[in-house]
Amino acid sequence: MSTVSLQGVRRSYDKTLALHDVTLTAPEGQVVALLGPSGSGKSTILRLIAGLESVEAGEIRINGELVSAPGSTLATEQRRVGMVFQDYSLFPHLNAAANVAFGLDKLGRAERDEAALRWLDRVGLKHRASAYPHELSGGEQQRIALARALAPQPRAILLDEPFSGLDAVLRAELRDATLATLAETRTTTIFVTHDAEDALQAADRLVILKAGRVLQEAAPREAYDRPASLDAAAALGPVNIYKGEITNGALQTPFGDINAAHLTNGTSAQAAVRAEALTLTPNGSTRVISVRPHGAHDLVKIESQGVTWRALVPARMPLGDAVSVTIQPAGAFVFSA
Repeated sequence: MSTVSLQGVRRSYDKTLALHDVTLTAPEGQVVALLGPSGSGKSTILRLIAGLESVEAGEIRINGELVSAPGSTLATEQRRVGMVFQDYSLFPHLNAAANVAFGLDKLGRAERDEAALRWLDRVGLKHRASAYPHELSGGEQQRIALARALAPQPRAILLDEPFSGLDAVLRAELRDATLATLAETRTTTIFVTHDAEDALQAADRLVILKAGRVLQEAAPREAYDRPASLDAAAALGPVNIYKGEITNGALQTPFGDINAAHLTNGTSAQAAVRAEALTLTPNGSTRVISVRPHGAHDLVKIESQGVTWRALVPARMPLGDAVSVTIQPAGAFVFSA
């Protein structure tokens, strides 16, 4: 186990800045999610930690050891960092056991084979030891790739979009199985995702990124309940956005006032209101535009004074054509514009 830290890291491609003064920490034995849209710099961070690319400014340390700095990049194989790529990158000519054993070349043949089977058993695939990658499902390939990365007992493991391309049920099962394995081995883990649910469900800490900058680094609950910015709030689920000026310590919206005592009157501001923070009750002046099933909830579009918002309410709640709206303060955030 090791702590992985980045301090003031910068990286660009053809004069386009991909990372701008990125500082973050993956604590020993914890799972850290890098969450952000495409182009936010998530995969670049993984490549820099793995030593596949060099930094232009700042430094990267693993367990206190300096592994990257301008003009100095420790070779990938010397970092003792495992990586699982989005396409798993299994060797097609090797069976599952041989794939897992590949990184154990310092062990004798018998010991290597025994260790490979032990790791396959750990991810629940010992019975598939002789299967080749083309004979395995996507979920099985991902678990084989995880076992291969963990077998050499790396100081940290990097996962690039580990649950993408899978159906919702398999995605949840694989996420739970992967987390169980990582918790058992207490491996410091950094994984990339653009899916807020994956990040909230899997991570001990979140690092929210946009355009190569860190918007917020926090525990999942803290990031969800106390977002540092409008973009950070929107990264963790659907929000309704409203712009206006602060009046009498509040931002007045067509659906109700939002407390903004931390901003001075007259300040231009914008609010982010989570869809589940809107409580709807029958009868009122707000028009219901549409109601669509959304699992255990209904996604309701409402309109008032020409403004349309979305609300998540308990499924099959009788609403009618018009409703009253209450904004729950815990899910409404106001930021200076």
